[in-house]
Amino acid sequence: MNAPIAITVHGIRNCDTVRKACQWLDASQVPYRFHDFKTQGVPVEALDRWISALGWERLVNRQGLTWRRLEESVRAGVTDARTARALMLAQPSLIKRPVVEWSAGADGLTVGFSASDWAARIPNG
Repeated sequence: MNAPIAITVHGIRNCDTVRKACQWLDASQVPYRFHDFKTQGVPVEALDRWISALGWERLVNRQGLTWRRLEESVRAGVTDARTARALMLAQPSLIKRPVVEWSAGADGLTVGFSASDWAARIPNG
């Protein structure tokens, strides 16, 4: 029998994409932990890892309502990892979701949901 996969799904519970991702994991009987940015906050050390691994540009959701509601001067001020990090910590809804930390050996980190990509990451998926 395989050991449980240590997957952590980070996001916001009422986000449609996060909901779809969690439903897919549940239907696939894949164990995971869920970390809700709204109730538990953004884990600072994790955000730093994500920025280092993926780049801040990949994490900032420039298509979402939260970004569009920001004043133009605030949006224009996001020019590097430092400014993006500060804004993502202040406005967790700006982080693209879900951010998934996979078990070792599974390319570590993904942003967003793709059933085909996720199935390839799950043993016997």
